[in-house]
Amino acid sequence: MNHRSLDVSGLPSYKFGHASLMWWGLMGLIAIEGMAFALSVGMYLYLWSQAQQWPLSAAPPDLRWGTLNVLILLASVYPNHWTKRVAEDGDEAKMGTGLVVCSLFGVALIGVRALEFTTLNCRWDSNAYGSIVWLLLGLHTTHVVTDVYDTVVLAVLFFTPGPREGRRHVDVSENAMYWYFVVWTWLPIYAVLYLMPRLTS
Repeated sequence: MNHRSLDVSGLPSYKFGHASLMWWGLMGLIAIEGMAFALSVGMYLYLWSQAQQWPLSAAPPDLRWGTLNVLILLASVYPNHWTKRVAEDGDEAKMGTGLVVCSLFGVALIGVRALEFTTLNCRWDSNAYGSIVWLLLGLHTTHVVTDVYDTVVLAVLFFTPGPREGRRHVDVSENAMYWYFVVWTWLPIYAVLYLMPRLTS
């Protein structure tokens, strides 16, 4: 009996976008963490609604640091998008360059955030206001540090000699998707921490 077999050796072992299990895992992670951000912002607004004055015994965080964070994050969107595109095109040389540039933006952001923590007008344990400010800044900083670490690891990988599996291209693409999440979650935090207390005072 002659059995015919289908040769699938030429098919790719990875996919981008919703055809990838990695994409679905990332979307689930973003949904969970997005809810954590939403609950934290909701907590901030609830505490504000219960207070006779807001902020409590402290000025809002310095506007220059929050605004600088916004500018760095928005400027990082283009190199991040470019890196995602070249990952999906399979251009490993450009991927390495893009990952380095994205890492530098991330390190700059961490540096600004570290400086900001030293200038806050409240301690995390001073009162409800101090606690929620530190929670929101700390939560976002944790996501920034996590993604920058992942980006640096990928950059090192792409500058290390040797063959790489195509799924590493998917890793770069999904890493860029996570950075979009880091960027867009900062905007509502910026609004409630830095702008709203000044506009309503």
